[in-house]
Amino acid sequence: MTDEIDFEVDAEDLDQVATQKEVGEPSLVVDDLSVTYRIVGGGHAPTETAGSLLRRVVGRGRRHVGAVHEVKAIRNVSFVARQGEAIGILGINGSGKSTLLRAIAGLVPSSGGSVYSVGAPSLLGVNAVLMSQLSGERNIMVGGLAMGLSPKEVNARFDDIVEFSGIGDSVYLPMRTYSSGMAARLRFAISAAATPDILMIDEALATGDADFRQRSKERMDAIRDHASTVFLVSHSIATVASMCTRAMWLDHGRLVMDGPVGDVTAAYAEFIRAKHRERDAARGEQASGH
Repeated sequence: MTDEIDFEVDAEDLDQVATQKEVGEPSLVVDDLSVTYRIVGGGHAPTETAGSLLRRVVGRGRRHVGAVHEVKAIRNVSFVARQGEAIGILGINGSGKSTLLRAIAGLVPSSGGSVYSVGAPSLLGVNAVLMSQLSGERNIMVGGLAMGLSPKEVNARFDDIVEFSGIGDSVYLPMRTYSSGMAARLRFAISAAATPDILMIDEALATGDADFRQRSKERMDAIRDHASTVFLVSHSIATVASMCTRAMWLDHGRLVMDGPVGDVTAAYAEFIRAKHRERDAARGEQASGH
C-alpha cells in the first residue's frame, strides 16, 4: 500500500479557499453504513521449492474450495450532508474513499446500515461508464446519458464539454490514446454538464493546471448554488482545502474525523507526516542493520 499525498501544488492554489454557501436541508443521510467484500479462494500460495510443483497443482483445488476471506472496506460510517455543501473525502490508498462513494451511489451492496437521499446520487468518476475503445465524442454521449441528460441536451452541451476539458480535437480519438490527465479532465467536464442533487467526483481533479482547477471550482460552486451537494475524493490536501468547506477523513474504512475543512486537513496532514517519519526511521534501522 502506498501512502499518497499531494503537497506539490501551484502556489496560487494555496491562497484559494472554498466559497462558503448557505446550507439547506439534509440531502443525504448515511446511517451506520458498512461494506464487506467476500473473496472466495483467497488462500496464500505455497512457497515454490524444488519438487513442490506436483503438490501445488494437486492441492490447489482442495486448498481453495470453500475458502472465504472477508475485507471490511467500510466500517459503521454515519454522517449527514446538506444542500449547498462541498465535502472533501481524504485518506490514504485502501482507506475506503472510493468504496464509500460507490456504496452511496448504489453501485456496491452494503453489508449493514442505510443510505437515505433526496435524489439519485450521481458518481462520475464515470470510470465505470466511459469506454477506452470509444472516442471522446462517443463517450461524451454515453457519459451524458448516464448523468440523466437527453441526447438533445448532450448535443447542445457538446462544445462546452470539449472546451472545459481542454482536449481539443483529441475528442475524436479513442480514449485509450489519452493521457491520464486528459481522461480525468474529460470525466469532470461530463459530470459538470449536469446538475444532479448529489454529485460525487472521484479523483477527477488529480491532474490539470491551475486554470482547469479554477474552472472546476467555479463549476462546483454553480452546482452548489442549485441546492446540490458535492462530494470530492482526492489525495490532495490543497485541492480539498481550496474546493471544499467540510472534509471527512477515512482510515481503514472508519470515519476518523468529520468537520470544517481546515481542521480536518491539518489533522490529516500531521497524520501523513507522522507515517512518513515512521517509514524513514524504519528504513534507517534496516540500513544500519546491514
